[in-house]
Amino acid sequence: MSLHVFLYGAGVSSTLDSPPVPTLDASARTAPRRRTRFLALPEARWALLATAAFLSALPLHFADAPGWTYGPLYAIAYLAGGWEPALEGLRALRGKTLDVDLLMIVAALGAAAIGQVLDGALLIVIFATSGALEALATVRTADSVRGLLDLAPATATRVTADGEESVLVNRLSVGDELLIRPGERIGADGRVLDGTSEADQATITGEPLPVLKTPGDEVFAGTLNGTGALRVRVERDPADSVIARIVTLVEEASRTKAPTQLFIEKIEQRYAVGVVAATLTVFAVPLAFGADLTGALLRAMTFMIVASPCAVVLATMPPLLSAIATAGRHGVLVKSALAMERLGEIDTAALDKTGTLTEGAPEVTAVRPATGSGLDEDALLALAAAAEHPSEHPLARAIVVAARARDLRLAPARDFTAKPGHGVTATVDGRFVTVGRPDSGLDAEADTDAGTGTGTGTRMDRDTDVEGGTVVRVERDGALVGTLVLADRPRADAAETAAGLTALTGTSPVLLTGDNPRAAAQVATATGITDVRASLLPEGKVTAVRELQRAGRKVLFVGDGVNDAPALAAAHVGVAMGRAGSDLALETADAVVVRDELAAIPAVVRLSRAARRLVVQNLLVAGTFITVLVLWDLLGHLPLPLGVAGHEGSTVLVGLNGLRLLRESAWRRPDEGRPRAQ
Repeated sequence: MSLHVFLYGAGVSSTLDSPPVPTLDASARTAPRRRTRFLALPEARWALLATAAFLSALPLHFADAPGWTYGPLYAIAYLAGGWEPALEGLRALRGKTLDVDLLMIVAALGAAAIGQVLDGALLIVIFATSGALEALATVRTADSVRGLLDLAPATATRVTADGEESVLVNRLSVGDELLIRPGERIGADGRVLDGTSEADQATITGEPLPVLKTPGDEVFAGTLNGTGALRVRVERDPADSVIARIVTLVEEASRTKAPTQLFIEKIEQRYAVGVVAATLTVFAVPLAFGADLTGALLRAMTFMIVASPCAVVLATMPPLLSAIATAGRHGVLVKSALAMERLGEIDTAALDKTGTLTEGAPEVTAVRPATGSGLDEDALLALAAAAEHPSEHPLARAIVVAARARDLRLAPARDFTAKPGHGVTATVDGRFVTVGRPDSGLDAEADTDAGTGTGTGTRMDRDTDVEGGTVVRVERDGALVGTLVLADRPRADAAETAAGLTALTGTSPVLLTGDNPRAAAQVATATGITDVRASLLPEGKVTAVRELQRAGRKVLFVGDGVNDAPALAAAHVGVAMGRAGSDLALETADAVVVRDELAAIPAVVRLSRAARRLVVQNLLVAGTFITVLVLWDLLGHLPLPLGVAGHEGSTVLVGLNGLRLLRESAWRRPDEGRPRAQ
């Protein structure tokens, strides 16, 4: 989005005594990190109780103590570890499906029925532990996004007929009128009724620069108000705010199935029925040929245990959910397991320019004294910076930073005032100085005169188009003395990101932008991108993405604006920039880079590929264990304890292998010794 959308001077301090515009530091711009403790999970507490009871019974059992000393402990292990999967299995059975959880419970009870109480308890304990580990992977994913809700304030000031009252945000209703004081966070999505200020929307949606808010403008819950007071009418229920919708979308990840998982679940029911049929056969055939009842039942129970596809079922989701959780901790919210799996499939990247490859924050790119002003570049910049110094506006800060970079002395400014949407005025060295955006009545006066020193006739807005930036007029005692050009700059990690995506996909990224070819070429040169497609309307970006896909490519598209939403939807995977991203882009994308750190994009692609490798490893491990144990039981004599240990051990191994991606090192590049996107 162009810097033209920012009305220069809007919302800055009106007097030197006014408080500065509040700004968000790095910690405030990101969601507070929540981390659920393992024992906070009910599954973990039940598994721990079952394990403790089992371990307490074990020495008594081996010491040949009376049965009444360890029998109740085994019963506790059975109940604590088995009641929940048994209940879920019965519910599934009522729905005419056979759950593998129920198979495990039947096998454990069958073992206990023939006197193998220890073996059945071992099966229950390991099965409960596997379920707790899976629950941990799921809840850590939710932890990564629930912290976004903490950005919204807990209370808001509601205006009533009798005055004002402080109310809980969750008790607000559509139509309520709120008073937002300077420096407060906005309590609900709504529309400004009265007042003028700026809102820092970096954490939610919109531009990374504070956005001018006047009557009729939309505001969002959790954004930070500037120096002005606003009266806002609530237009969305707090439960349906932008923040809440982002959280809802990402929490769906734990309920969304990846293609691999969907395939496994399709065959799970048939496989479970087959296991039951095969178990009955393994029991009946030996019995028909004279085998004793206990031996036949023991072999059948062992077969049911080792043939159950628990490890196969757990092979897919733990790695993908762990990857989603790790990405969330580093500021990338992947909305589904499907999206996480697809990220690892991409072989072409397409990137938007403004707000994606560029900062969306201005810097001074040209200083142009007017002919006859008597000022050189340094003097003009120093004059503008002196007038702007009291202001907290981002464009003003950019001018002051540029002057500081040249070690220029800034004269004191007196009588500073600011007019939202126009600019600032101040007295500098006894001269009346105005710095602001081009006035529609003046923009044809002398832009060429200020830029080249040759005369008049070129319009400022035309110059702005050529430069790809924003022109600021500097006047002294009512006369134009020069102009400054401020332009967006590429992000510090843009070139690194382009190189990283090239290394991962084998092809250079494609730059798709609606900007003019000159501005696009400048960014492409700075980032090392060679394939540039400029002056594209939204449908043009979609066409470019589909052309790449028709050529057999799986395209990752990264964008931030409303005009990027169609391309985000059309791509194999769409990623939105969270700070500058529009509401529509955030909802359309498959993933959101909350902190706008471009380097996180190749990192999450690497993470996805690591998750896909773990899925394959898990399927191989699970399949190998099942095959070996089944053949052992059918062709030889597999002891029940060994069958339980082998089957449930493979389940735990698969679960732990998937949880490896929760480690901090999973976010690092192979050649990197420190985490990325901190």
